[in-house]
Amino acid sequence: MFASAARFLIPLRAISPVQGRFQHIQPSAESAVTGSRIPNFYRMSVRDRVQAVHERGLLTDSDVDRLTAGELTLGLNAADKMIENVIGVLGMPIGLALNFLINSREYVVPFAVEEPSIVAAVSAAAKLARASGGFTTTSTPPVLIGQIQVLDCPDLQRARAAVLEAKQEILDLANSFHPRMVARGGGAVDLEVNSFQMTSSEGEMFVVNLLVDTRDAMGANLVNGMCEGVATLIESLTEGKVFLRILSNLADRALATAEVTLPVEQLAGKGYAGERVRDGVIIAAEFAYADPYRAATHNKGIMNGIDAVALATGNDWRAIEAGAHAYAARHGRYTSMSQWWQDDEGNLRGRLELPMKVGIVGGPLESNPGVAMNLKMVGAETATELAEVMVAVGLAQNFAALRALATEGIQTGHMTLHARSVVKAAGTPPGLFDEVLEELLRSGEIKVWKAKEILEQLERQSPTGRQRRISSEVETGVGYGKVILLGEHAVVYGRHALAMPIPLAMRAVVEDGDSGVQLMIPRWGIEYQLAKPPEQRRSFERAAGAILDQLGLADRRIRIEVFPDVPRGMGLGGSAALAVAIVRALDLHFKLGLSDEAINELAFQSEQIAHGEPSGIDNTMATYGKPLLFCKGTPPLVEPVSPGKPLELVIGMTHKEGLTAKTVAHVRAARERNPRLYDKIFDDIDGLVRQAVPAVHEGNIEQLGELMNVCQGLLNALQVSTPELERLIGIARRAGAVGAKLTGGGGGGAMVALCQDNQQEVLGAMERNGFTALPITLGGGA
Repeated sequence: MFASAARFLIPLRAISPVQGRFQHIQPSAESAVTGSRIPNFYRMSVRDRVQAVHERGLLTDSDVDRLTAGELTLGLNAADKMIENVIGVLGMPIGLALNFLINSREYVVPFAVEEPSIVAAVSAAAKLARASGGFTTTSTPPVLIGQIQVLDCPDLQRARAAVLEAKQEILDLANSFHPRMVARGGGAVDLEVNSFQMTSSEGEMFVVNLLVDTRDAMGANLVNGMCEGVATLIESLTEGKVFLRILSNLADRALATAEVTLPVEQLAGKGYAGERVRDGVIIAAEFAYADPYRAATHNKGIMNGIDAVALATGNDWRAIEAGAHAYAARHGRYTSMSQWWQDDEGNLRGRLELPMKVGIVGGPLESNPGVAMNLKMVGAETATELAEVMVAVGLAQNFAALRALATEGIQTGHMTLHARSVVKAAGTPPGLFDEVLEELLRSGEIKVWKAKEILEQLERQSPTGRQRRISSEVETGVGYGKVILLGEHAVVYGRHALAMPIPLAMRAVVEDGDSGVQLMIPRWGIEYQLAKPPEQRRSFERAAGAILDQLGLADRRIRIEVFPDVPRGMGLGGSAALAVAIVRALDLHFKLGLSDEAINELAFQSEQIAHGEPSGIDNTMATYGKPLLFCKGTPPLVEPVSPGKPLELVIGMTHKEGLTAKTVAHVRAARERNPRLYDKIFDDIDGLVRQAVPAVHEGNIEQLGELMNVCQGLLNALQVSTPELERLIGIARRAGAVGAKLTGGGGGGAMVALCQDNQQEVLGAMERNGFTALPITLGGGA
């Protein structure tokens, strides 16, 4: 065993080998120790900890001598007899988890673990829990399951009946191999039968589960021996052939359960109200219940504590891990091992139930002197008592992790996830889901009844009415989306581009908050904390944080909520529209009096952080929201464009988001390798834009469409198109579009098709092929 082979480091010398259960030790006159409480233990040196434990009677003089002499450290010769091919012994720190009060009794628990903060966190959690009575634990008998697999049974029903009829004979035979276990109150106590369809061949396998109470032993060898011993009898009863005879590590008959109740007043701290911490723990736990990806990390935190105790006490942590994770998936879906909820009195309640088949006797445990001392220090008189201590440790470790999330990380995503689950529970239809979610988050009342109330209100209103209501309730900053008809990429290098606004926008509102600057985009499941140093910001935190820094608002307590109508990553100017919406919302909330020019400049700075070297067209379109001819410069050329005839467009969206920064960097690298070639392409695109402007003014749809088609060929030469974009473009052209090309950065994202009295046909063709499409009509009195 790894635990047995660990070379214990000095911290082991701080443990106590008290015989029996550790409880109600009488301190000396100068001592402040009460049970498992040793004040300032973590501040002491290792030598002082040993001395403190010795002075309090937890270590005898003989114990200290053995520790000092290294007699409790696993020797190389002993290790060589434990496993094969030994070349050395690995050291593992041993730390003491303090403060545990379990079933009104005190425990000091040894941890063998190399990860920092685990022992400190679980000790702090145990200290908090003891103030309200500590942990309550229960357990079932220590039953381990052995399995006998039988193949080629001629009659499964007859085999089942025969085994069940001979159950007592089978149990008696199994127990005859281990009479001492029976004398201690254990032994084979029951059996079960199952059958399973085989996939490698026709027919079914027959399985006998032998249930064995192993008392205080881990019992693996004992159970395997019993399965071997009854195999011949099983064969004669079933007329089949026994194949595997082996124990199961899913010991779900040996369950240990721990519960804890934490009043909200005990949860308050670090500037957080107790109710907020309670709700944050519950929200974080619901995340793990809902999502197996989160559950894996959630459950790993639980096992951090349990595994550390298993290692320290010489138990098989691998078997415990396997059984715990299998138990977490027992209902057909992997989920959280623990449950957290609010009771009727408003307290936080926690519960953890796990298979916990451990031992406190046996050769493997007793062969390591350090393990023997750890077991004496825990003071568990039975294996089930140790199992209960371990599951209490797991629940404490889980609470420590969730509390850290609730007080330090609850605003980084969990609130939105909880709100989503509430909106779903309210029976919200997909078409109204995002609107209900946004309104629910704004209300601050994340409850199912509130979600239903919002849903009922929205269902009584038209989409236009809902939009007006949001805008009228609070001052809203708006940034406009856009579509580039011609000029992508070339515009970065000082050429012209022709862009049109689309009837999609980003909307943002700013409200006073509790602490820091919180940015929320519920539809995207995004929550950021922006009140942090620039070097610690990530993703869009950097761009949004730069806006706050420029405006001197990074230290304010505000909440910024964004309502995104512009699809993300589709090349429709979403990031620039987001920046403009945020700047305008901040301007409205703080009455800064910013001009459009100032807003545009701030958005451009945000775009520089997001995309590297943008042209400036996206932020300009997001600010002004009008058809424009644009050319990069200081200052840039910005000329209004007036379509002489309505432009019927269909925007088709691929299934892959385009990363503008990536495609711009790719084109830049290619230009650096061959500047003359790429500058010629940029000049050709510029020429197309110059021809397109009068075509737009005159309403020459056919010429504009032809220019768009040629431009797509040049963009293909820049290698920014994709097979999916090409497919969409082909669908549009075959459906009658006079022009079609990608729009924006490419590499995914969207394309735009120009139609002539056939917009619905082009739209339908895209949708029939599984693409999302948006029809828009611009200019010319449309």
